[in-house]
Amino acid sequence: MRKTFRLAKLTTSRPVENHQPYQRKLSVHSGEILLRRFEVWCNIPFPVVKRLRNKGFLMPQRRTSSANIDRAKSAQSTYLVGPILRACEVLKSFRFEGESIPLHELVTRTGLNKTTAFRAAQTLAAGGLLERVAGNRYRSVVHPNRERSFRIGYAAMTTKSLFARDVTESIRVAAAETCTELIELDNQLSARVAIGNSEKLVRERVDLAIEFQVCHDIAPLVASKFAAAGIPMIAVHTPHPGATFFGGNNYIAGRIGGRALGRWALKAWNGKVDSVLLLGHAATGPLTNSRLTGTAVGITEILPGLDSSAIVRLDAKGGYAETMDIVLKHLARSNAKRILVGAINDAVALGALRAFTEIGRLEDCAIMGQNGTIAARGELRVRGSRLIGSVAFFPEKYGDHLMPLALGILRRKCIPPAVFIKHTLITAQNVDDFYPNDALIPPTDADSLLFGRYH
Repeated sequence: MRKTFRLAKLTTSRPVENHQPYQRKLSVHSGEILLRRFEVWCNIPFPVVKRLRNKGFLMPQRRTSSANIDRAKSAQSTYLVGPILRACEVLKSFRFEGESIPLHELVTRTGLNKTTAFRAAQTLAAGGLLERVAGNRYRSVVHPNRERSFRIGYAAMTTKSLFARDVTESIRVAAAETCTELIELDNQLSARVAIGNSEKLVRERVDLAIEFQVCHDIAPLVASKFAAAGIPMIAVHTPHPGATFFGGNNYIAGRIGGRALGRWALKAWNGKVDSVLLLGHAATGPLTNSRLTGTAVGITEILPGLDSSAIVRLDAKGGYAETMDIVLKHLARSNAKRILVGAINDAVALGALRAFTEIGRLEDCAIMGQNGTIAARGELRVRGSRLIGSVAFFPEKYGDHLMPLALGILRRKCIPPAVFIKHTLITAQNVDDFYPNDALIPPTDADSLLFGRYH
């Protein structure tokens, strides 16, 4: 067996481990031969070297396994040059033409240590492939053949929602069309799960996060996790500090529905309204619930004589079954006969409609939904339905808006802080114009669609 020696208690300017022993079979005196090699390397007299070994200052050592591993790797990649590969990683870390990034971001994107990344960047700058710009940042002057594919994280609100299901499907299609990698998670309508999902997306090192969670109270915490990781964020429907907002113009959507309710009451009841019932969802926060503020304003614009004391607000919890119970309890205490109902979403609107139907008071109400989901569109096609309309948010088109918005942010384009959906009132008269393909879907009642779902 070949022997090498390492210093146990003595430091020299030349490491002993790196020497190559004789390539022939060693004799019984191989230890002495190697000691003499050590004498030559360190310029120490041989007797002194021998004494050092005997006193434990030099110890025999086998050839390290890491050296064997390195030789095996080099055999597999004989023609690859490591420093050039690392330089390529630095060049590939630039995501779009003209992007300038600091050294610490180069380290994060490449996975190289700081010294290696710095030396690679300086070398590329000296070679004319990078240029240093203000603030100790680097910019690539190389134009790649194609743009790098982005990784976008998407945390869906829940799978138990017709609205959220359409949003998710539209984002999947848009991601596929733009060759964008999509990392999907489900927030499950849970604050705890939403926080955990934000941490997962940070660990995944996504380029951008699209966050669709409705728990208003945890929005600052979720946003802070992405901000700390330097990940830009788009907040769908629920505002998050520092994030680009995308969603409905809630007050305007409510006002559109409110004015339609007022016009209906003016025509059907000669403007005589006993009560206005506004069904919200407190957990989603004030911005989403501003739909109800807009609804009240829209009604009073058409019916200016309406007494403000006739307006009743209830927290319907956002769901179909929950709304049924809440409205049934309210109607048991109310003597009102002509009731206009403004709902925060279609599930709440249909839950209220079911409650009026169960107690035989369907003629006492007129109801306006929000979102324009398939459940509401099906009800609008029922002759004589007291769901008189739903303000459309077009969730099936969200991906067409969100993906260009996300790519614009990643390419450092000028993006407004909030992007709103353009709303349209869907009624029995125009539902087939906006959704002609609904005829291809087998008709399903609201109970089947919405029991056990959020909306």
